[in-house]
Order: sequence, then C-alpha cells, then structure tokens
Amino acid sequence: MKQLLVLFSMLLFFSSCKTAEEKLIEKALKIHEKATTIDSHTDTPMLFTREDFDVSVRHDPYETSTKVDFPRMKEGGLDGIFMAVFLGQGSRDSVGHSRATSKTHRIFDSIYSVVERNNDIANIALNADDIYSIEKEGKRAVYIGIENGYALGSDLNNLEIFFERGARYITLCHTKNNDICDSSTDTTEHNGVSEFGKKVISEMNRLGMLIDVSHISDKAFYDVIEQSTTPIIASHSSFRAICDSPRNLTDDMLIKLAENDGVAQVCILSSYIKKTPANPQADSMRMAIREKYSDYANRTDEEQKEAGKAWRSINKLFPPVLATVQDVVDHIDHIVDIAGIDHVGIGTDFDGGGGVDGCFDASELPNITIELVHRGYTEEEIIKIWGRNFLRVLRKNETLANR
Repeated sequence: MKQLLVLFSMLLFFSSCKTAEEKLIEKALKIHEKATTIDSHTDTPMLFTREDFDVSVRHDPYETSTKVDFPRMKEGGLDGIFMAVFLGQGSRDSVGHSRATSKTHRIFDSIYSVVERNNDIANIALNADDIYSIEKEGKRAVYIGIENGYALGSDLNNLEIFFERGARYITLCHTKNNDICDSSTDTTEHNGVSEFGKKVISEMNRLGMLIDVSHISDKAFYDVIEQSTTPIIASHSSFRAICDSPRNLTDDMLIKLAENDGVAQVCILSSYIKKTPANPQADSMRMAIREKYSDYANRTDEEQKEAGKAWRSINKLFPPVLATVQDVVDHIDHIVDIAGIDHVGIGTDFDGGGGVDGCFDASELPNITIELVHRGYTEEEIIKIWGRNFLRVLRKNETLANR
C-alpha cells in the first residue's frame, strides 16, 4: 500500500509539471486575453454577398477561403476589427465616380445589416473608447474604414457623409492612382498628393478621420506627413528593409511616422512579409482571370462572385507558399528598432489576401502573441502592439477634430 501511495504521489507530481514551453504559452495566452486586441484592416465585407457565407457561423478557412467570422474572432481573442469598405479603382469620370459612391453606400448598408442581425455578438464602434464598453458586454467591436478614396468621387462633401455613417479612416488610394494621390504600384501622375487630395487631408483632419497611407506612393506619403495636422496610420503595411515591395514602408518613412506620432500596422499578407518562390503556371492563370474580369470595380455582383470563385479555385490547385508567424514578428522587431514600441500594431488584411503559416485566420492570432513572448516582449509592450497604440492615435484624432 505504501509503495502504491508513493507511486500515486509521483504521478501527481509529474502530471503537474509543465515544460518551459508550456509555461511560456500559458503566459502568452493570459497576456493575449488581457489585451484589448484590434485588427485594423480586413476585407471581410466582400464576403457578405456570398450565399455560402454567414459571419455568425464558424467556417473552415481551407474549404471556404475565408479568414474572419464572429466565432473565429472569439477563438482568436480578437476584440475589435476594422471592416473595410473596399473599392477597386474604376473609371475617373462622372459615371465612374457616381458608381463608386453608390457602391460605397451599399457596402456600408451590408455591414450595418450584418451587425444588426448579430447584435447579440457584435456592435458598431465609432470612437476609440467604444471597444471597451462593447468588450464588457462580451461582444466584438466592428469599426469601419474605407479602402480607396475613390469612394469620394470628386465631391469633398462625401467625407462628412461617410464619417457620419461610421467611417473612421480612409486609405487614400489603392493599387491605381485616383484623384487624391498616386499609388505605390502605378505611374507618377500627381507627383504625390493632388490639389484635391490636399483638400481631402484638411477635411479629414477637421473631422477627426484617420488618414491611412497604406498603398500610396512614397512622395504621397511625404506630402501627407507634411500637411496633416494629426497623427496618421498605415492600416496594413510592412517594411521594405525586410521585404522589398513598393507597398512597404522604408526606414525613413518609419522615422517620419514616429515623429508624427502615428502608427504602422503590420500586414500579414505573405508577399509583403517575405519573398516567396514564383509559380509561373499559377501566375499565368491568375493573370487570365485579371484580364477576363478587368475593370472589376464596375462589374456586376454576379461577375465579381464568378471572379472570386475562379481565384479561389486556383488557390486550391496551387496553395501559395506562405510566410510564417516568425517572419511577421521579424517585421514587428524591425519597426520597434527603427520607430519604437509606441508606433506598431497589426492589420492582417484577412479576406484580402492576408494569412501566414501559423496565423492563417482570425482563430490563430494568439500565435503572434506567443512568438512575441518568445522574443522577450513584455506584457505592456504586447498590449501596446495589439491595440493600445492604435487607439491612442484614433483618440488623438478625435481630440483634435474641429467638427
């Protein structure tokens, strides 16, 4: 009997022992739960027209090619999310501008409709502090941003209209130039920000709306820095010193952004994180889809659905080579080294191409925190990265507004 008691005691002892890795993960998960977490850029509203997508239901990312829904936000400890009202760049005439503005309102309507149908799970957030009250109710906070100032058309009055509808940032352009500024992936047209763009910046400052410099050209970035009287954001951008993409920010831009008291939200889209091997066959098929569905912004909803289905089928045939969580945190390390811990956050670009090995969808976001703990980041630093920095910038824009 005595031997059995000793054996039982030993079993209890060893079962209660944890490895160093298990203790580290436990510590990281406690920090992640404590942090108020914000993802500053997702393209999830593009899914709202799909009959097979219900944001209140958990989806398999490998089967559906979707990265965010409310159950996965809960699993991943994601308290708040910016849903992008995304506009592809279309024609810049009166007809194109009218279509863009109308589509912007339709996407706003879809976001409000989804949140209203799920008001037991989520609420619309308008101010920096809303996330805290929504979190206390056990719900997810849904903020709204506009990706591509093309949504304004050429009418400055649309800024206040969109602000009243809940838009709290505008990404000034997307992959092509618009009437506001040059894109980082297009030719030089305005040599930075246009005269109309300067008026847009001033009006956004007045409203307290965040200016988002992701996607804009280098010259446009410096024009914004020079003119804006409030801190700016890069809602989903990574860093050129590690991955040489024109979409990424240079070290000098990071320094200027820190001087502005802004924040750069690391994008976890693989091609902005790490150069990966090309696949000529897959690239050729994707190019064919781009050509078939050119002028995507002006296509019908049905045609856009067809394009999305075709694109997803290629991803199933040729799964992309992904960067890793470790590669993502390399970018976080870099901005901390260059700009400081107060100027970094996370904007995944989920449902717009974002997702890496180890953080493929919203349910796996704690893996970023685990890697941060591995690298010696403190609880306070991790809380800043996951939302406090971004909320500081949003709150300062609210304070400086002159509405």
